[in-house]
Amino acid sequence: MGICEGRVVIVTGAGRGLGRAHALAFAAEGARVVVNDLGVGLDGRPAPESPAARVVAEIEAAGGRAVAHGGDVATDAGAASLVAAALESFGRLDTLVNNAGFLRDRMLVNLGEDDWDAVMRVHLKGHFLPLRHAAAHWRAEAKAGRAPAARVVNTSSGAGLLGSVGQGNYSAAKAGIIGLTLVSAAEMGRYGVQVNAIAPAARTRMTEQTFAATMAAPGEGEFDAMAPENVSPLVVWLGSAASAGVTGRVFEAEAGRITVMEGWRPGPTADKGARWTPAEAGEAAAKLLAAAEPPQPVYGAR
Repeated sequence: MGICEGRVVIVTGAGRGLGRAHALAFAAEGARVVVNDLGVGLDGRPAPESPAARVVAEIEAAGGRAVAHGGDVATDAGAASLVAAALESFGRLDTLVNNAGFLRDRMLVNLGEDDWDAVMRVHLKGHFLPLRHAAAHWRAEAKAGRAPAARVVNTSSGAGLLGSVGQGNYSAAKAGIIGLTLVSAAEMGRYGVQVNAIAPAARTRMTEQTFAATMAAPGEGEFDAMAPENVSPLVVWLGSAASAGVTGRVFEAEAGRITVMEGWRPGPTADKGARWTPAEAGEAAAKLLAAAEPPQPVYGAR
């Protein structure tokens, strides 16, 4: 008996990389899985075929149960059909893992509106719409007296926490996902829904060029620190009933390391009790900055 025995789990963007690793890990712990993947390339444009069916075949070959879903979760119809696929195939929905995404990296002066909109659409809207449809189902269940032990795991990034040079669109979208996580955790707790986010670091199609330059491939028998499978155990636990009471949190997960991230908190403060002049405000701000912790550097900054 795995920790997700009997649960039904949706994983978006589950055809490759982190999503595939999550889907296989949930299935190994007894979950029935809806494997969503639109089958697009790294830049979000159509690819020859969807890999979702291949992941379903892997799960079934290992004795699990899964179905493929090829809809676009950044559309209302696609997100609605995703939740419907879980209910029609398995009769329930317990966990939603929002993972789908792609990159269109540019420095800000070269970042076009289309590239901004495309990344915002798939990351931020692609989190919001499945969450909204799943939340509506769970609210209805709770109001009908069938309070769920529902879980949502959203996928942010270190770029959303600290920023990343050349990734203004991606960083903004991933920061937005953290805000969405905090609000949905506060709003949906009364219905038995817990919402958390992860900021993973792993080797995927989106990151392979970055990690290829900074970390050599492991030797035979060595721990592969950048394998996406390293992130999945935390995601599976967050998506299980065993994580009861954990909500509105952000975790970094990389290699064998798990970190609870502590976001914006009040630091040094000054209160004049009246309106500052600009010169006074500047002098006060300078003193506060001198007493404050320095910010973490933006990824890629020199």
